[in-house]
Amino acid sequence: MARNNAGRTGAPKGTDETTPETEESSIPRGDTGDSLSFVTPTEFVELPSQGKYYPPDHPLHNVGELEIRFMTAKDEDTLSSETLLKKGLAIERMMQNIIVDKSIKPDTLLLGDRSAILLAARASAYGADYETRVTCPACNTHCTHTFDLNSVTPYAGDSWTDFDISTSGKGTFFIALPKSGATVEVRLTTGRDEKALIKSQRQKKKYNLDENLNTETMKVFIVSVNNITNGATISKFIDNMPAYDSRYLKVCFKKVTPTLDTTHEFDCNACGYETTLEVPFTTDFFWPKQ
Repeated sequence: MARNNAGRTGAPKGTDETTPETEESSIPRGDTGDSLSFVTPTEFVELPSQGKYYPPDHPLHNVGELEIRFMTAKDEDTLSSETLLKKGLAIERMMQNIIVDKSIKPDTLLLGDRSAILLAARASAYGADYETRVTCPACNTHCTHTFDLNSVTPYAGDSWTDFDISTSGKGTFFIALPKSGATVEVRLTTGRDEKALIKSQRQKKKYNLDENLNTETMKVFIVSVNNITNGATISKFIDNMPAYDSRYLKVCFKKVTPTLDTTHEFDCNACGYETTLEVPFTTDFFWPKQ
């Protein structure tokens, strides 16, 4: 929700007293004598994680919402900076700027919480209607679709009663794999993890090495296998994990991950196919058409 900042703008309050006349020489002609002072409005963003999965020393430990300020023209400059865009830092720098509590580093935020912040910032800056191009899954026709960002709801990562999952009590989860019988412990991923994965895959592509995003991602979020925490042992287990277990693990990991439910109903005008689509965070998300 947006916070009312009218009382923080620095504008003079109304008064019944007559303001004394000021000598003409003391104020330049055309100057009212008022200093221009404005504090950008802020809003509170509900965090899908509710702060449950941050370590005790993190500022968001058990904190359910985060205060951000509205985007400004300067933030638009940040998002359009060619230098920052080439380095992949434009979004990160913008997030760093709008988070009110400067002790919170954007790359330490859980991915679902980051998405909530980005979506709120975009909605307050350009409106809740997000118009972008999508592709029909049935006929591959490209069309324009409008997503209502106000209809997006948080998912707390708590709908997994039908799976063999248990909590560790320290912010991680134990998942029993059906084929191998192994029990893996997983942790939720952060912006820092995401950046490291992207960098690793770019390096592999640059040197024509095999891209292994699937196994590399699991090596990031798996903490232990049958209580064994040795990195080499975990990597070997992941590389040889049955495909059935791999698929099951990814489904379970998605179930325990707090995020946003961004699904919207979609009806293709070309073939009539009806389905649901998730809000795509494409290049025009923060660069809407004017």
